[in-house]
Amino acid sequence: MAQDNQQSGTIERTVKIKRCAAVVKGGRRFSFAAMVVCGDGEGKVGWGYGKANEVQPSVEKATKQAMRSMVKVPLVDGAIPHRVDGQFGAARVVLLPAGPGTGIIAGAAVRAVCEAAGLKNILTKSFGSNNPVTLVKATIDGLTHLRTKEDIENLRGVEL
Repeated sequence: MAQDNQQSGTIERTVKIKRCAAVVKGGRRFSFAAMVVCGDGEGKVGWGYGKANEVQPSVEKATKQAMRSMVKVPLVDGAIPHRVDGQFGAARVVLLPAGPGTGIIAGAAVRAVCEAAGLKNILTKSFGSNNPVTLVKATIDGLTHLRTKEDIENLRGVEL
């Protein structure tokens, strides 16, 4: 499932592949949907969702969409600058900064986002839905709400 794209330096993680069946006159017609997370390992991460009649084209569509939807994540020594909550639908994810050597303490979907973003030390806890698609969206929502100390100083016009 995990794949590192060496030529472009991106990290691609296939989070979920779903199979859908439509009943037609001749039997069942299957289609596939793929959820992919891409990142550069240095603070940029994005997600994509692609649908096609075969698995490979759906993964390629999702990867292409993930590359277009990348957002910047502020990193401080391989961790996040402060605690943050992300929410999407019924899924809620709490992201906590961790000390050096902790590693990524997370479930599969949240771990894929953290690894692609380049996080090395983070504690996470998910609440509500355990659907990988909503967990990925909630995690990226939380990461987009992160701010560094310098950002806050600039916004307030004071020195902290």
